[in-house]
Amino acid sequence: MANVFIYPATSLILSDLVARFGHKPLGSALSVREHIQTAGFDSPPLQITPEDAKKGLKYAAVEVPSGVRGRMSLYGPLIEAAEGAIIVNDADYAFGCMGCARTNELIMFLVRQRGIPVLDLNYPANEKEGEEFVAAIKSFLDTLGETA
Repeated sequence: MANVFIYPATSLILSDLVARFGHKPLGSALSVREHIQTAGFDSPPLQITPEDAKKGLKYAAVEVPSGVRGRMSLYGPLIEAAEGAIIVNDADYAFGCMGCARTNELIMFLVRQRGIPVLDLNYPANEKEGEEFVAAIKSFLDTLGETA
């Protein structure tokens, strides 16, 4: 079983596919859940603490907006723990929305800089492409399982 970073990290569909094929999906759902259930955490809308912005400094410079640093305090450790990554480009908003273009660029840079195996796919536009999409993910995860 390998740790697989998924992008968009909010995609429950992609997370489910990775889990169904026997790997651990690294997306935002669990990390956000763990984050907001931490004792002493203020309830929304303040979903970032001063400590989060400090943790984010490991991944983004101080000049970067605090929102990017806050997001990277969640995504950075996931990228570091990843043994592989699946990136879906041009995904429909219903598939998983990341919401911040600058964070997205930084995530892509960090994933590629890690040197881990990456499956780069385009979001399917029809049923045939959807079948090929799932088959490509399965094949990638099978290969990743052999090396993990």
